[in-house]
Amino acid sequence: MAAITHLFVYSFFFSLFRISIAQDSITPTQSIRDGGTTLVSAGRSFQMGFFSPGNSKSRYVGIWYTVSSDTVVWVANREASLSDHSGVLKLADDGVLVLLNSTNGTVWSSNTSTTPQNPVAQLLDTGNLVVKDGNNDDPEKFLWQSFDYPCDTLLPEMKLGWNLVTGLERFLSSWKSTEDPAQGENSVRIDLCKTPSFVELKLKQFCVATCQ
Repeated sequence: MAAITHLFVYSFFFSLFRISIAQDSITPTQSIRDGGTTLVSAGRSFQMGFFSPGNSKSRYVGIWYTVSSDTVVWVANREASLSDHSGVLKLADDGVLVLLNSTNGTVWSSNTSTTPQNPVAQLLDTGNLVVKDGNNDDPEKFLWQSFDYPCDTLLPEMKLGWNLVTGLERFLSSWKSTEDPAQGENSVRIDLCKTPSFVELKLKQFCVATCQ
């Protein structure tokens, strides 16, 4: 009896260990389901999964601080909510993240211009959700990253402004309300026609207003 008990305890903790080491990433053979597994960054700073803001019943995929699930720093489908708990987030073989509803319709998806051989989606300790090829951790080689599509929160290591090569604009925009993360009326953008001092002042004011 004692041997059986020890075997059960060992199996239980071994299962927890396996879950913990795989918690920060998914591959095309895995998925994140509403009400199921969440991603937790390696240092347990950030967590990603499904949530409903405030008293809303709408469902979104977001990233929040592990110590405070109410502090959401990024939302994937901020313009297209799910109406129930049937959502599934998957990583396709071509390296594209896809959020599906109950009828397998695409609610939201990422993008990539390169098809990887071994795509992996990983939540980093910076709060950045990245899609990369295998174990290539070079930020310049990321196929896609959430830091390129900010919501209302400016995190350390996140960049704002224009990528003059790709034409991508990174900017901050407020939520419509505490229960609706869709893009609101207020935004912070880099105006290429303004002086650097003007841009830095505006960003500092925004950070003080939102980060405290």
